[in-house]
Amino acid sequence: MKIEVTGKNGFNPTKDIKEQAEKKLAKLKDLIPDYDNTVARVLCKDYKTYKKVEITIPSKKIILRAEVSAPDMRSAIDEATDKLVTQIKKYNSKVKDKLGKTSLKYQDVDEVRGEVVRDKHLKLEPISEEEAIDQMELLGHKFFVYLDKDTKKTNVIYQREDGNYAVIETE
Repeated sequence: MKIEVTGKNGFNPTKDIKEQAEKKLAKLKDLIPDYDNTVARVLCKDYKTYKKVEITIPSKKIILRAEVSAPDMRSAIDEATDKLVTQIKKYNSKVKDKLGKTSLKYQDVDEVRGEVVRDKHLKLEPISEEEAIDQMELLGHKFFVYLDKDTKKTNVIYQREDGNYAVIETE
């Protein structure tokens, strides 16, 4: 896995921080099928009262993302990595229960920051509603954009306040 560690809000990652991220993310080697061809983006942010780490790993099977705030950067990296391990195990368990294999499609995410808070570019691979729900829950988001494998239309699925899901289908 290639690991890109960057800083924001005046934080410049030290060699020790980069090495810790590499060491912790090595835990994922046996959990991600395409580990050697995967890039992990580790963004370290420095705030007055806490540190924040965001780790994003778009792999061939899933997009993993963890965001953690902690008193120090090392703790944030540790907690974020633990979150990723939990996400992968949960994902693998769900897929094996539903499909008997791990064969969901993936999406590539490009994040650009500026005046717009976040601009994501998605490469949409056809997936089912159930797979979209799994991805949405895995990412911890309230909505998910996907290409429906049956209709070939771009859809947005979201969780309603009552716990059920709704789909917005584009024309």
